[in-house]
Amino acid sequence: MGLISNGTTIFDNGTVNAGGSLNFISKATASSSASIEFTSGIDSTYKEYVFYFHSIHPQNDDASLSVTFSTDGGSTYGLTKTSTYFRAYHNESDTDTALAYLGSKDLAQSTAIQQLAQGIGNDNDQCTAGYLHIFNPSSTTFIKHYISRFNTYEGANYSMDQYCAGYINDTTAVNSIKFQMSSGNIDAGEILLFGVN
Repeated sequence: MGLISNGTTIFDNGTVNAGGSLNFISKATASSSASIEFTSGIDSTYKEYVFYFHSIHPQNDDASLSVTFSTDGGSTYGLTKTSTYFRAYHNESDTDTALAYLGSKDLAQSTAIQQLAQGIGNDNDQCTAGYLHIFNPSSTTFIKHYISRFNTYEGANYSMDQYCAGYINDTTAVNSIKFQMSSGNIDAGEILLFGVN
């Protein structure tokens, strides 16, 4: 069976396979916020949810953005997770580069917070941006997978491309998600939540 593309959609024998559409749910804007929580909008409506992070700026230098999950509307966090983490980086002076697995950031059956973006600088022009996907969070049969990718303007003037993937080892529906820095507040930035059809 052949695929035909008109540049924006793919047709397979007359049927459209356009992937999926994003449906805006909510937006949170940080302003010296200790954390940002999404305690509504994550339910059985969609099988996939995606968070987009725009210009997330920390109060403290060299801070890491992290995520944690809840099954009780945000009353408690700290579900068990297993994950893996790797990064690539390159500095402005073109003297230091690397691509490496970062075992210190991954988790193995841990209730600790999951780091998404590390080493974010707090100079006026420094920040991080990226996305986090969580799959089928309302399932009461399966564990919940998540993947993320962030690019950070690191405090020592590096571009740092960071990847994380893992699963929440719990078959209870996840309905709340919280983001915070490793130290200090989230000084500025926006987080947008979408459901994926």
